[in-house]
Amino acid sequence: MKPNIKYSAKLWWILFTFFCYGFAQGQESDTLKSENLPFAIKSKVLDNYFMRGQRSLFLSPPENIKNEFTYDPVTNTYTLTQKIGELDYRRSSILSFEEYQKYIAQKNQYEFWKEKSQSTMASTRNGIIPPIYIGGNLFENVFGSNLIDIRPQGSAEITFGVLSNHRKDETLDVRQRKTTSFDFNEKIQMSVVAKIGEKIEFKTNYNTESTFEFENNLSLKYEGTEDEVIQLIEAGDVSFPLPTTLINGSQGLFGVKTKLKFGRTTFTGVFSQQESETSSITVQGGAQTNEFNLTALDYEENRHFFVGKYFREDITGADGKPSNRYNEALRTLPIITSNINITRIEVWVTNIGAAVTDNRNIIAFTDLGERNPFESYLNGQPGPPSNESNDLIARMDEAMIRDINTVTQYLQGNPLGVAGEGYFVAGEDFEKIESARKLNPSEYSYNSKLGFISLNTTLNPDQTLAVAYQYTIIGDNKVYQVGEFSDQGITTP
Repeated sequence: MKPNIKYSAKLWWILFTFFCYGFAQGQESDTLKSENLPFAIKSKVLDNYFMRGQRSLFLSPPENIKNEFTYDPVTNTYTLTQKIGELDYRRSSILSFEEYQKYIAQKNQYEFWKEKSQSTMASTRNGIIPPIYIGGNLFENVFGSNLIDIRPQGSAEITFGVLSNHRKDETLDVRQRKTTSFDFNEKIQMSVVAKIGEKIEFKTNYNTESTFEFENNLSLKYEGTEDEVIQLIEAGDVSFPLPTTLINGSQGLFGVKTKLKFGRTTFTGVFSQQESETSSITVQGGAQTNEFNLTALDYEENRHFFVGKYFREDITGADGKPSNRYNEALRTLPIITSNINITRIEVWVTNIGAAVTDNRNIIAFTDLGERNPFESYLNGQPGPPSNESNDLIARMDEAMIRDINTVTQYLQGNPLGVAGEGYFVAGEDFEKIESARKLNPSEYSYNSKLGFISLNTTLNPDQTLAVAYQYTIIGDNKVYQVGEFSDQGITTP
């Protein structure tokens, strides 16, 4: 037999409506018979206001219920209306003047204590970790209080990524065409302040993007009362100032510092490592001044060069003491005592940028024109520098060194046939420069007597400087030459 669902639903609805009506009628009465209940039921209308926001056996009235009071000057009473929007939630209640005054006093008292409790909680719980209370007189006597307060601040950011590259290059192996790498970065800015009672304090600051290591500090401090023997114990980043000008104190220390008090005697000790240094500066006229020595060669680096070792080699001076050829030529200034006069010179450098005029391929040799060559397997000849000062060019295949495509392989393959030696090293013994640029006379200057050139701009570390020059000697009608000029060949020193 199937139940009649339609009539059953109507029956339950009638019972529910009757129950709600009876409950509302009971709420309208001033007093309910609840003497035998373990928890008294709040029956007065005004009591529902003070239950809002409190934890109790009954639910608080919702926030959308509004209480409105209307004063009647004829009867000197107040009419309380409870509404949900524009709909009356309950029947109106009439309060006498004395009941309304009592209600206002209770309301103001309730809001006052609520505001005080919220302000107290906000001052003590301003971190993600609330204060921890530990009971007992022993803890309070040792640390000065029963509270443990930990306040961390900062942020932590972690970035994790995967980078995958796939190259469709047939010249690469199949396994090398696809590469995968991981990218992991972290960024931490954190500071923690912790207090155990009133005597122990812990501070730390850590930043992964700090410029200097000393910006990340760590400090643990115990501070006793004025009547205790242990006045202070610090560990981590400490300082040791002194109340005197005769001995300076120290800052930026990492270690342990203690301060003890025995009656009127105070002892302060530090065991630490100094992580800072003290320097003195001189200020004159509002500006800081420092003294330093700087030679002209360091001031104008990669701009001034001797064209050959001959012009700076060590000799015995006119006074019989060790000297060099450059200093001896300047001994009788303003007259330069040198018997050499450079009459022609060409300067070539590694070209940077787009090709310009006066470009050609050249080979520069370190030992060309040196009578005391750097390589011992070259036979030097006495006399002034020239292409015949050693047998470098004479022992080589001229056709091979003039071929820019094979000259590097030829020079690095022991062209002189010396057992265990004769292997020229690129960048030390020679340099092949393709599309080298010849400098204009306005881009450099040279001293024809002292044998050095001065560039107007600094030479970059990845550039090579090559020079070819001719000179004459006073009293000798012969013209000496080192290297080849652009209208002769391509080989230059």
